[in-house]
Amino acid sequence: MESVLIANRGEIAVRIIRAARDLGLRTIAIYSELDRDSVHSAMADEAWNVGPAPAAESYLNIDRILEVARESKADAIHPGYGFLAENATFAQAVVDAGIIWVGPPASAISMMGDKIESRLAAEAAGVHGVPGTLEPLTSVSQVEAFADDHGYPVAIKAAAGGGGRGMKVVHEGDDLSAAFESAAREAESWFGNPAVYVERYLENARHIEAQVIFDTHGNGVFYGERDCSLQRRHQKLVEESPATNFTPENRSELGRLALALGSAAGYESAGTVEFMFSEGQFYFLEMNTRIQVEHTVTEQVFGIDLVAEQLRVAMGEPLTYTETPEPQGHAIEFRINAEDPSRDFVPTPGTLVRYREPAGPGVRVDSGVVQDSTISQYYDNLIAKLIVSGRTRDEAIARSKRALHEYEIGGVDTTIPAHLTILHDENFLEGRVHTKLVENSMDFSGIERPTAPSLPEEEELAERSLTVEVGGRRFAVKYWAEVLTAPGSGKRVAPRRKAPKLAAASEASGAAGEVTAPMQGTIVKIHHKAGDTVHEGDAVCVLEAMKMENEIKAPVSGDIVDVRVAVGDAVSPGQVILVIK
Repeated sequence: MESVLIANRGEIAVRIIRAARDLGLRTIAIYSELDRDSVHSAMADEAWNVGPAPAAESYLNIDRILEVARESKADAIHPGYGFLAENATFAQAVVDAGIIWVGPPASAISMMGDKIESRLAAEAAGVHGVPGTLEPLTSVSQVEAFADDHGYPVAIKAAAGGGGRGMKVVHEGDDLSAAFESAAREAESWFGNPAVYVERYLENARHIEAQVIFDTHGNGVFYGERDCSLQRRHQKLVEESPATNFTPENRSELGRLALALGSAAGYESAGTVEFMFSEGQFYFLEMNTRIQVEHTVTEQVFGIDLVAEQLRVAMGEPLTYTETPEPQGHAIEFRINAEDPSRDFVPTPGTLVRYREPAGPGVRVDSGVVQDSTISQYYDNLIAKLIVSGRTRDEAIARSKRALHEYEIGGVDTTIPAHLTILHDENFLEGRVHTKLVENSMDFSGIERPTAPSLPEEEELAERSLTVEVGGRRFAVKYWAEVLTAPGSGKRVAPRRKAPKLAAASEASGAAGEVTAPMQGTIVKIHHKAGDTVHEGDAVCVLEAMKMENEIKAPVSGDIVDVRVAVGDAVSPGQVILVIK
């Protein structure tokens, strides 16, 4: 293997490029038209345009990606996470094209990618899961029947999904129908498959996952656990390794279960087996057949480059270690997302008009952005990952507070204030964590939104660069701009860069009775029509932004006198959706 194409974008593409370069490999990036000037496309040895901004037309366009792989003479394809990383059809198409697939066999992806099939495989391997259905649901009545037998709460989940996408938790029967429809819509949006299933929802349980990696020589290694219990909207927010209040016996059992499942699946490459941990028992959730977002904390405590290991396995080499090495110290990862914690973590796409990363002992930042980068509604709202390590958990926490205070981001709201709140929470500090701790026990309503950020200083640079494409491949061309004369000074200077424009902040409602869009997105459901009566706090419509569904609620009680949007309409921040009087 001499070259690798990275079929992804953002921070994970940057992460893979760096690991590949450490191994002496030529790197090939792909990018959508929106990402033409992105960090990952500029960093790679070469970069190719694969289509328009919508992921379905670019990062999910299998035919175009394979075409670029052939034209660029790529020896291998690394899918990263998300997009096509767990698409068995894509994995097989790569292999059929004579290109090395950096990941597990398509058969293992297929087995573990379908959450119903994976549950059956896990049971056969002696790895037991949460009680749930083993066939895709066709109607909400099936969910009702399951809830009657097992009780509430229940979780409706995307059969082809993972990472909390397409998952809805229901606490009472009146919410079943809406949750069933919403889960199916998100499943279709994220994974192209609307199939869902239902299982018991374990309250106050911990989300513990096991990192494993297998090579083609029969070796499999368990790289410890990660505690991913701190979540919002079923999406991970903070992850750490090793888990607190976790015994050596717990760790040994977790490793045994994870390796047993990987062996049963004929697994190769890196993978993550996720469990719910409650009252000393592990309940299998799913296996993610790819590198995980939070792989970084495992790397910090075990001193291993998991992405490089993936590439070595794909090249047919044995694992660096064939037995679990001893972990050293403690590591915590904070997901820095473009979200407003004070408004239930609503996504806040926009331009980073100020961006400065922290540094110092024990601090690592994995990012794919720079100042002036845009966090787009088309993709995930992850800005960066802050990973902090120390000799002990207490040292890692102290360094985390320092690093978060150093992190400067202007132009969008971020999760940084929420992380600082978490770091002062008594339950977190004592390791008493569970999956509902953030949502049920922490108050972020008092977080102050940042004032309008200062604009970056204008620069006077004579040298300029221009991005051009030739045959779909990206090239950065440097040139010297025409020198202008500053009026009245006689001084010859370069044209000045225009300062970026700031998008005005908006709330979910404008004038009294006006319901407005809190962010850019698409209307996917409208609950009421003109003439209906609603009460303050009632859900009136569903807005999808960054592939997450957001309930828009009535700011006042009254009658709906005007509905100004339809399902499928794209809306801008502050746009009036409907009017209540």
